[in-house]
Amino acid sequence: MAEVTYLEALRQGLQEEMRRDERVFILGEDVGHYGGAFKVTDGFLAEFGEERVIDTPISEAAIVGAAAGAAHLGMRPVAEMQFIDFISCAYDMLTNYVATSRYRANLPCPIVVRGPAGGYVRGGPFHSQNPEAAFLHTPGLKIVCPATARDAKGLIKAAIRDDDPVLFFEHKYLYRRIKEQLPLPGDGDLVTPIGQARLAREGRDLSIITYSAMVWKALEAAERLEREDGLAVEVLDLRTLLPMDDAAITATVKKTSRVMVVHEDTRTGGVAGEITARINETAFEWLDAPVLRVTAADTPLPYAPALEDYVLPQTADIVTVARKLAAY
Repeated sequence: MAEVTYLEALRQGLQEEMRRDERVFILGEDVGHYGGAFKVTDGFLAEFGEERVIDTPISEAAIVGAAAGAAHLGMRPVAEMQFIDFISCAYDMLTNYVATSRYRANLPCPIVVRGPAGGYVRGGPFHSQNPEAAFLHTPGLKIVCPATARDAKGLIKAAIRDDDPVLFFEHKYLYRRIKEQLPLPGDGDLVTPIGQARLAREGRDLSIITYSAMVWKALEAAERLEREDGLAVEVLDLRTLLPMDDAAITATVKKTSRVMVVHEDTRTGGVAGEITARINETAFEWLDAPVLRVTAADTPLPYAPALEDYVLPQTADIVTVARKLAAY
């Protein structure tokens, strides 16, 4: 076992899949000679060559379009968005073409579109977004949001092997902050199934349903609530948003009867609304209180540290809402 960061685990997963399957290749802005904006693909060009690590022009629509064409011809491309904010430039290609290609023309489209998402790094409005909700209602796509190093590796490997298009949101705040003991490359094939949530913390008094970097803030809040209030808080890490693990969501509702949903994305139209609707449909009779939300404010993310901290959900925000929920 070796301790690796979230970024290193992701790199391992990509390397292992490229070594395992010669159809896998990477394309994107600066992924080759520069090794990626955050160095995820550092060293890939030397190992795999220019035919499998392709530096592209600055055009996200072209990157995704080229990946789709390659996938139709039997390849398994991994398209990097230098910052996931700019996936919006490829929205038409992803929603109107990639997501519908299997249904419309029986064209296989096993592509992964991955990139750094999220805030807490003072990146401002163009480099800090969480655009997952924009794709949540698009049939044909899968959405993955790992929170741990183990899941970063296991889910990227599963995404590459999946026969459907997968959007893979890596939280840049976690890249070098999260470390975990993982098997050394070659010691075993670590593949995490897409669509299965992970119980990050057992509890009995209330549940926090979340994903990505918010898992860690939820765990911090849970520890504080146990220490200061004697509350046993359960934390459910969704890991993937499409497909969503309805069984795991229902199970935690039935267990604690008090639920809050936490995500970094803005409040209006966010994933929390969909989760709340599903709970109301499948487990309403188990609720002892309304489902509450902790999210970012409905505003573009500021550059200023104090303003970014105010807009984004913090551990203290989760603690405050959890105490309100427990008091019902």
